[in-house]
Amino acid sequence: MFIKVRVTVGARAEKVVKKKDDLYVVSVIEKAERNEANSRILEIFRKLHPRKSVRIVKGHHSPAKIVEVG
Repeated sequence: MFIKVRVTVGARAEKVVKKKDDLYVVSVIEKAERNEANSRILEIFRKLHPRKSVRIVKGHHSPAKIVEVG
């Protein structure tokens, strides 16, 4: 399953909003430096979808990402 993710980095609080089954809006505290924000996004989706593989397919350097789950 592919999920579109819109990310805001450097936020004051972490927040995950599910807009549709395949669209999430995520705010993370981490900065976009040294892959910290991407790592945190993967942690969040691994908690939402336990026992499934999670990886960023597209958008490593962009706020609009596509995450593959499963």
